[in-house]
Amino acid sequence: MRQAALFICLTAVNGMFFKLKPNAEKCLKEEVHKDILVKGNYQIEELANVDVNLKITDSKDHILFQKDEASEGKFAFTLDQADVFSICFTSKSTGQSRPIDISLEIKRGVEAKNYDELAKAEELKPLELELRRLEDLTESIVTDFAHMKKREEEMRNTNESTNSRVLYFSIFSMFCLIALASWQVLYLKKYFKSKKLIE
Repeated sequence: MRQAALFICLTAVNGMFFKLKPNAEKCLKEEVHKDILVKGNYQIEELANVDVNLKITDSKDHILFQKDEASEGKFAFTLDQADVFSICFTSKSTGQSRPIDISLEIKRGVEAKNYDELAKAEELKPLELELRRLEDLTESIVTDFAHMKKREEEMRNTNESTNSRVLYFSIFSMFCLIALASWQVLYLKKYFKSKKLIE
């Protein structure tokens, strides 16, 4: 049984806790930009006679991560283009069971990067590491604003196009009504003349 998809907030870190009914599926969706690292941790309560499968796909149903009989673990991926990914949990129960507790934490972009490992690899001082983190955060904000501006332009163009189409349709409808009314008047005038009701 497929339940309605839940949309995760568009913050950099998303932590959530929910219950999954036996023999049910719950999907979470989020939009992500191109080449943005997405990391996640999941923890699934273990119950007898209940298996939970985890599957992460993009909007074209390409599998980004899959784990059967999942209990806890991590995942990470990036997308080649801006897209929406889905995280689906499916429970399969062989007997009577109560809902399963699932916790999920998702990090993306700057929050998903491991700056401790970066500091060790590049031998960065604490101040340099903080500057790198701020630089990445600034770049992420600029990218998000550019993406929002592009979407606003697309929506404005769609709105203007729709407005012009509605205007043309209204003018066409008005001409059709005037033509129909004129034809009706002429037809009735001719009809009444034929019946000699008017001269």
